[in-house]
Amino acid sequence: MGTASTPAYDAHADWYEGYISGGGDYLRRVHATVADLLGAGEGRCLDICCGTGAHASVPAGLGWTPVGVDLSGGQLRHARGRLPVVRGDAGALPVADASLPAAMCVLASTDLPDYPAVLREVARVLRPGGRFVHVGVHPCFVGAFADWGQHPRVGVDARYADRSRSFDSWNASGVRVRVGAWHLPLADLINATVGVGLRLVRVVEAGPGGVPDLFGLLALRDR
Repeated sequence: MGTASTPAYDAHADWYEGYISGGGDYLRRVHATVADLLGAGEGRCLDICCGTGAHASVPAGLGWTPVGVDLSGGQLRHARGRLPVVRGDAGALPVADASLPAAMCVLASTDLPDYPAVLREVARVLRPGGRFVHVGVHPCFVGAFADWGQHPRVGVDARYADRSRSFDSWNASGVRVRVGAWHLPLADLINATVGVGLRLVRVVEAGPGGVPDLFGLLALRDR
């Protein structure tokens, strides 16, 4: 994951492999959300910003053939044992136009400085009728602007409107203090999705204790 010039996860790839593999209940909830939105199907499902390939088992279990793309060579060292992969930029996918029946981006939108550009690429590579699944941290409740230190009470401050990269986090041992995160407010995410010609079909929220920490959507490329 990262931009073309800065694959941010290269320096943390081995740490992240252990971190995500030990994701426990959180990772199970992520995977359940992906499965619920993606559904069963056939053909290739592109795992955009596949990282270590930690999510590849979900489409595979639904009948899809997962293939991954990521910019981080360090991450791909771990991913190669889980799915076929190619090193590439999510903002310029090495995939032909209208060639894929499905694509997904899981826990990666905050790693990308221009997620709308990635969504444009998704719309380009999907076949008519193809499906796209986004699952990520909830843009309203997870970010530098949100303090989960007293959960189930979560404090949100004015930085919600800040779309720049931040390394601030209430969790001093997590991912964001290592690689940072770009924030995309909820309205920006939804508008960017429909703005590239994808039709929003379903939106889900999930999280413990009444405050959702995950946000997912299913969108289709119109025929």
